[in-house]
Amino acid sequence: MPPSSAVETLALRVQVSAFAGATLPADYAELLREGLGGICLFGTNTEAGAESVRRLTAEIRSAAALGGRVPVITIDEEGGDVTRLEALTGSSVLGAAALGAADDLALTEETGRAVGVRLARAGINLDLAPVADVNSNPDNPVIATRSFSHDAGVVAEHVAAWVRGLESTRVAACVKHFPGHGDTGQDSHVALPVLDADLATLHERELVPFLAAVEAGAASVMTSHIVVPALDPDLPGTLSAPVLGLLRELGFVGPIVTDALDMAGASAERGIPAAAVLSLAAGADLLVLGPDKPASLVRETAAAIVAAVDSGELALERLQDAVARVDRLLADFPGTEQCPDIDDPKLELRSIEGARRALATASDFTDIPDLTGARVVTVDTEANIAVGEVPWGLPPDIVLRPGEPLPELPDAPLIVQVRDAHRRPDVGQTVAELRGAAVLVEWGWPGTYDGRRLPRLCPQGFSRPGVAAVTEVLRRSGWDQ
Repeated sequence: MPPSSAVETLALRVQVSAFAGATLPADYAELLREGLGGICLFGTNTEAGAESVRRLTAEIRSAAALGGRVPVITIDEEGGDVTRLEALTGSSVLGAAALGAADDLALTEETGRAVGVRLARAGINLDLAPVADVNSNPDNPVIATRSFSHDAGVVAEHVAAWVRGLESTRVAACVKHFPGHGDTGQDSHVALPVLDADLATLHERELVPFLAAVEAGAASVMTSHIVVPALDPDLPGTLSAPVLGLLRELGFVGPIVTDALDMAGASAERGIPAAAVLSLAAGADLLVLGPDKPASLVRETAAAIVAAVDSGELALERLQDAVARVDRLLADFPGTEQCPDIDDPKLELRSIEGARRALATASDFTDIPDLTGARVVTVDTEANIAVGEVPWGLPPDIVLRPGEPLPELPDAPLIVQVRDAHRRPDVGQTVAELRGAAVLVEWGWPGTYDGRRLPRLCPQGFSRPGVAAVTEVLRRSGWDQ
């Protein structure tokens, strides 16, 4: 058995944590010098802009270099609804659902490459994307437009293309959320969803995109905090040896990355340090703790891992194997490569054309009335935690909250914009009460909407190209803003 100090270093090496703000705290700098595996960037780290992010990632690298190591620097940058680097303006590239609907694999690969270029320039070497979940449940509250499609074959093709594009920039992909979070009706940030599918369905649907990702060379795969009774009736995937073993059976040899362990689906009943030990023992290699965590939690988690090794609950060889897999990823994706340029104007035009195609696949343009003088009404609803507080929709003239009394409204046609109205009865009720409503713009998943009959535009997720495509349609009907 190595000395406890050596085991403690290994216990730090398998952790990725996060802090608030745009500068590296002294206690986190010390953890990086001692061996902390890496840092995950969230909104508070990136809101000051690209140059600030580059300074922060340089600080992180410098601190880790004093310990003789390259750190993992990672972020959720999916494009579309989920963006951290463009959280103030909205994403300049299409998200997964729009790309899947446009069904242009070259555009999807180019989009992944564009994301990779921006991440590489920011000093980030691991992207927690793309989403490989098949959104077969239209009422899914957390995946929805983050998925390329409800069709497993479409998801598989686009996941592979996005991975190829991203990794061409020497930024590693982390395909998520294994074994598939698409056919669930709960959000694992706040609950423990159950995927009630038999093994045959899993192989025919959920696993198809992950196998395509493995074959495309995806550097890492992220777990999901969902229970899959067909594989393990007791433990969520992140903590389950049968679930993670299935990923290895698909031929994946890279590091298995956990979804954030502070999520209720992983740690609500046991706490983060205990969840970390269980996940490592089950076969995970890199533990993401979650946003805005004190340095003390990293040390508590390391102490729990060391204690588990000492007691025999966690085999030392398993911990060493996890570190070795992470080291191999860092050898391939150190984040120091020169990044190629990308023709942004050309991509912007291609993205808008893709947005037009995505809009056409799920929209009803036929009866849009004259929109001269129209005003934009946003029926505002909270985003899920994965999306966070980011802009969405057209700039509104009026903002309403479902269930609140309606204000005096202008005597003009109303362009009403919503998110996921098909699974929010309160939104449907508010729309029904808007006497001047002329057209509904659904920025969420284009589920079946049984509310008030209106022409409906479905850009299949929010992005700036999506705004351009929606604006074109509205202006053809006389909207003059």
